[in-house]
Amino acid sequence: MRIAVIALGKIGLPLAVQFATKGHEVVGVDVNAQTVELVNGGIAPFPGEADLAELLADAVASGNLRATTDYADAVPQADAVVVVVPLFVDLDARPDWGWMDAATKSLAETLTPGTLVSYETTLPVGTTRTRWKPLIESTSGLVEGVDFDLVFSPERVLSGRIFADLRKYPKLIGGLSPEGAAKAAAFYRDVLDFDERADLARGNGVWDLGSAEAAEFAKLAETTYRDVNIGLANQFARFAERAGIDVYQVIEASNSQPYSHIHRPGIAVGGHCIPVYPRLYLWNDPEATIVKAAREANAAMPMHAVSMLEGAYGSIAGARVVVLGAAYRGGVKETAFSGVFPTVDALRSRHAVPLVHDPLYTDDELRGLGFEPYHFGDEIDAAIVQTDHAEYRTTGPDDLPGVKAFIDGRRVSAPGAWPGVTYRVIGVA
Repeated sequence: MRIAVIALGKIGLPLAVQFATKGHEVVGVDVNAQTVELVNGGIAPFPGEADLAELLADAVASGNLRATTDYADAVPQADAVVVVVPLFVDLDARPDWGWMDAATKSLAETLTPGTLVSYETTLPVGTTRTRWKPLIESTSGLVEGVDFDLVFSPERVLSGRIFADLRKYPKLIGGLSPEGAAKAAAFYRDVLDFDERADLARGNGVWDLGSAEAAEFAKLAETTYRDVNIGLANQFARFAERAGIDVYQVIEASNSQPYSHIHRPGIAVGGHCIPVYPRLYLWNDPEATIVKAAREANAAMPMHAVSMLEGAYGSIAGARVVVLGAAYRGGVKETAFSGVFPTVDALRSRHAVPLVHDPLYTDDELRGLGFEPYHFGDEIDAAIVQTDHAEYRTTGPDDLPGVKAFIDGRRVSAPGAWPGVTYRVIGVA
């Protein structure tokens, strides 16, 4: 097959590589000329994705994968077009359609009959049918279900382990017609491999959910569940602190039977998915009080960590406080919705002097994010762990000379590692 992948970001590029490894002709489209140049050179434009560097180099060398900034070079005569353009939302859950509208118009202008178009970007329920279908039809002059088929198939992978996740989880699809869904099912069976999953009654593979709306809802439901679960864990943690209880023991005990699956509390919920997709759900269901409450609970955790610091240290006005970790998740160089931003803001609101350390970022990169860099060995008054980088599991007082209080927002350390330092962890009195 000839396949076009629209947007070569942290999801789109691994998908393009995956399709190419199955022997198909893949052309990736990206608006960033530097990304295109790196991909065509067989060089991964971002670090941290397992197996991407090797598989990308092989795919480019084989001639199965190339990149372009020109839709007209990729979309015409394609058997399938897969769209993975990011969708952003504001704090009031209003989607910013700018990038996706532009990409959809560009692909529609170059679309030729017989193509399957699959959106993998997470969307509010109804978007595929009520926004993309009329936009593609009005721009292209083609008719969905006659000249082309349109489906929704959400990405369900985590940065850093995308190729493993593509094999591990069922591929959900939902079409605007049974015929379109059948084409999508055949397409994804051809371009993906699936691990055996004896735990799934339906077995692993492609799952047709019967409609685009059901597939859209499934992705929002699974990610919103995680946000709500973490919000509950964070409220449990704050109660445990007041009650003199170790919430981690409580969670371990509760999860020892099969009906409890409480997640871990922490200083922040970051990334492109968990903090964002509940807002997309709220776009459809603004009266979802549980979803709203969980978002509020999770958004309040950076300020709670700073309040914990004040309880351990006293007034932090003028204190030099290092936030350990700019990335939203350990081992991943990405700051989308990272807790570092509200944590630094909360420190500034208390008139502290915030600095930021992250082993994945250079000083210039940290300054570009609006932070003053910190280096191990420099004098510091206090520290807050924001990211669960592996490096922070072995960090100790010698790395942070002068530190008097250490707030462990990710439970990466333990009190015994901090002699003479006031150590606090979220969820433990």
